[in-house]
Amino acid sequence: MSPESKKLFNILILGVSFMFIFTAFQTCGNIAQTVITNLNSTDFHGSGYTSMSIIYGVFSASNLFSPSVVAIVGPQLSMVVSGLFYSLYIAVFIQPSTWSFYTASVFIGIAAAVLWTAQGNCLTVNSDENNIGRNSGVFWALLQSSLFFGNLYIYFAWQGKTYITESDRRTVFIALTVISLVGTVLFFLIRKQEDTKAPGEEDSTNEIPGDSSSAQNKLTRAVDAFKRSVKLSFTKEILLLSVTTAYTGLELTFFSGVYGTCIGAVNRFGGEEKSLIGLSGIFIGVGEILGGGIFGLLSKNNRFGRNPVVMLGIIIHFIAFYLIFLNMPNDAPIAPMEGTDGIAYMIPSKEVAIFCSFLLGLGDSCFNTQLLSILGFLYSEDSAPAFAIFKFVQSICAAVAYFYSNYFLLQWQLLIMVVVGFFGTVTFFTVEWKAAALRARGSEYSSI
Repeated sequence: MSPESKKLFNILILGVSFMFIFTAFQTCGNIAQTVITNLNSTDFHGSGYTSMSIIYGVFSASNLFSPSVVAIVGPQLSMVVSGLFYSLYIAVFIQPSTWSFYTASVFIGIAAAVLWTAQGNCLTVNSDENNIGRNSGVFWALLQSSLFFGNLYIYFAWQGKTYITESDRRTVFIALTVISLVGTVLFFLIRKQEDTKAPGEEDSTNEIPGDSSSAQNKLTRAVDAFKRSVKLSFTKEILLLSVTTAYTGLELTFFSGVYGTCIGAVNRFGGEEKSLIGLSGIFIGVGEILGGGIFGLLSKNNRFGRNPVVMLGIIIHFIAFYLIFLNMPNDAPIAPMEGTDGIAYMIPSKEVAIFCSFLLGLGDSCFNTQLLSILGFLYSEDSAPAFAIFKFVQSICAAVAYFYSNYFLLQWQLLIMVVVGFFGTVTFFTVEWKAAALRARGSEYSSI
């Protein structure tokens, strides 16, 4: 197999592995609050929103040391171990207790930081400036296929249900745990370590196990990775891209957790509200897959750069937010187990709700494919620290959003996303103009 074929194979395996893991995790996140609402009449007193806030809060803090972990352990093993913790979190729902639920939330937050830092490193090492856009699109399309499969099952299994029984819950989460474990095992198919080694990592084939100099080299790599992360954090381009990244964290929270809860709380959907959560997730996935596929293919011959895609993304999201504002009751995110009988500015429409799901997914793919692409281009030599910073900012904003989702009415959540999305689009444009100038000169990025 040629080096280029091997790299493409690695990208495909990376995408398929993430597809399996996040088929389980994103489906879990989409239905968690609905399932937990049905548990709160028992001895369980957890909150799906609070769990996600813990996950993303720990996730953000853990990104401070995740480049060091990847530098020492290597991206492949880092992803395998992280995948096991994702499976553990999902398995907690089979027989949930409050303490195990929140403890697993802490562990998966740490695992997520390592997983995504290793993913960014693997994606960048297996790409170059000519195919980073294509590879980002392919990876994103495969990853977001996860929204389709799990939610398709939820749609059919929960058709007509107004209450989720213990049997329903266990069946779903046993299946999701197995799916997550399959994705974790697939990481072992990524080709030899030298193809996806961390930046600064030397060839380790001649290292003697237990050699103190080898241990010292690993410690040095860990410290260097941490220093590069700190140095990178204060560069102009990273600070500007952080505003865009912050927006992706807020809207990630909304479409992956809050919006499904809103749909499931609307009693006027006539007994179909629980199954509609699954259908919503399917159409979010369709939007993500379509966007990732199209923008990945177009990146090869895109003379206009990344800005038009990001502009399309923000327009799509603004349309979605406006329709949701008109269609969804204001108290839907914080409605009790009995749901809400309220209306907004129109009688709640299932068709409009599902169309908005598609728009949320399509807009999200616009932002994330272009952020992955620009980070891979600008920081090809510092991919692990750059992606760690990206996930740090995204996850801390997601944590904040999950926290205020416990209290804020729908209109205020939408307003926050509109304001941050506008400024995030402007700052992305600024960085992309500089990247375009670098591409035109054929020069390497060297401002750091």
